[in-house]
Amino acid sequence: MPKRPTPAKREPKLLGKTASFPETPAVSTLDTFRNAHRQRDYWIRFESHDFTSLCPVTGQPDFARITIDYVPGDLCVETKSLKYYLASFRSTRSFNEQVINRILDDMVAACAPREMVVHGEFSARGGIALSVRAAHPASALRPPAPPKAQRNSR
Repeated sequence: MPKRPTPAKREPKLLGKTASFPETPAVSTLDTFRNAHRQRDYWIRFESHDFTSLCPVTGQPDFARITIDYVPGDLCVETKSLKYYLASFRSTRSFNEQVINRILDDMVAACAPREMVVHGEFSARGGIALSVRAAHPASALRPPAPPKAQRNSR
């Protein structure tokens, strides 16, 4: 696998400080710290159960559960900055598919993980729920497991 450049380490901007949520998503909101165990592969999972963005057509809120799994390279993402980054989508009009791919792109730019999968489960609108999964590298993408009701029915 080709070696990716490591993003520059920055001093945390949010940790231990009071700040207001950003108006728009930006990779610069994401703070990182040195991975003390970069010699081994291990998975980190972030889960956000209260994610919101706006429908680009109606302006109505879209609610989602966002899960981010990654194998860190040299850097890890600091959780408070991730909270602020995700909150910045609250006033962002975007299709759900664009939201998940944007989160993946920004997270990869911030910490250059070995692998990352971002999964969003959006609440039903018009009777249809939507799930989106994006991965880096693309070979890390595995098909999602079928819903529990389908797995248990025989």
